[in-house]
Amino acid sequence: MGVSSLAGAALLAALGLAAQADPLRIATFSPDLSRDGPGLLLRDLGRKDAQIDAVVQVLAETRPDILLLTHFDWDYENSALDAFAARLAQAGLDYPHRFAARPNSGMATGLDLNADGRLGTADDAQGFGTFSGQGGMAILSRHPIGPVKDYADFLWRDLPDNLMPPLPEEVAAIRRLSSTAHWDAVVTVAGRPLHLLAMSATPPVFDGPEDLNGRRNHDELAFWLHHLPDGPFVLAGNLNLDPLDSEGRPEALARIMAHVTDPLPRSAGGAAAKGGVNDGHRGDPALDTGDWPDDKPPGNLRVDYVLPARPLKVLDSGVFWPAEGPLAKAALAASAHRLVWVDLDWPPAP
Repeated sequence: MGVSSLAGAALLAALGLAAQADPLRIATFSPDLSRDGPGLLLRDLGRKDAQIDAVVQVLAETRPDILLLTHFDWDYENSALDAFAARLAQAGLDYPHRFAARPNSGMATGLDLNADGRLGTADDAQGFGTFSGQGGMAILSRHPIGPVKDYADFLWRDLPDNLMPPLPEEVAAIRRLSSTAHWDAVVTVAGRPLHLLAMSATPPVFDGPEDLNGRRNHDELAFWLHHLPDGPFVLAGNLNLDPLDSEGRPEALARIMAHVTDPLPRSAGGAAAKGGVNDGHRGDPALDTGDWPDDKPPGNLRVDYVLPARPLKVLDSGVFWPAEGPLAKAALAASAHRLVWVDLDWPPAP
């Protein structure tokens, strides 16, 4: 065989390997790894805990390459995150690359934000929380993470065309947009950068006629319309908004959809979870990711999303919500939220 033939064979082999490359699986999960006080999650991770075992079981079954966790308590040393990664390693999941930063949830402001005459309550924090770091976010990855742009300190009033209601000047001057955080985390996979746009929005309820939370939820989504990166990206997280059946304002989500592919991930468990208030919903129950009581609103909703930029090729997607069996019990025990995953063809075509 001549040199040119050898080169051609090598090229064909390389192309064959590329064609056989595994999909890149990106997932978001809100496993309720949040506790009532600082250090309690770390305590629970160090002992037998049925809920944590169920979370690990869900992740061991789905095996994401890049995982965004929402509602995960943050601490200054990332001790809980490291302990959780160790639990996953015991189950055969190795995530050598991890990122977490202080969220706005539980961050004291020193002001009476909700004007109830009391200081230091959960409602007086930048994002709802009884201690700094409660219900934060974390990224775990098989691939290197960095750099990361952390927009947690972005002021609500600085968002163009924001819906912030009238607030006292001293409040408006410090009121951050993110109830938890907004991160643009670059993950390098096969030598190519992928921007993970991570967020966890406030629920658009639990407020008054001023609709502060509904407005904030809308603007937390609208933020990305002004900060989309030039390169490939995936927007992921708990958006706390169902496009058809929640009480929120869906306009920003609709505008986001113009920039992404909605894979419409489905599950058999969601489709089977009918009855009660769910029967009055307009959305497809197979798309739901939140499993709440059926005897009162809101019922089950689609609130967790993995949305790849339009040029990226989606190979498969799903919501981990089995209809029956041991894994269905694990999903139920882990959280009211279900893990959402999307498989991408990576690296993207030039």
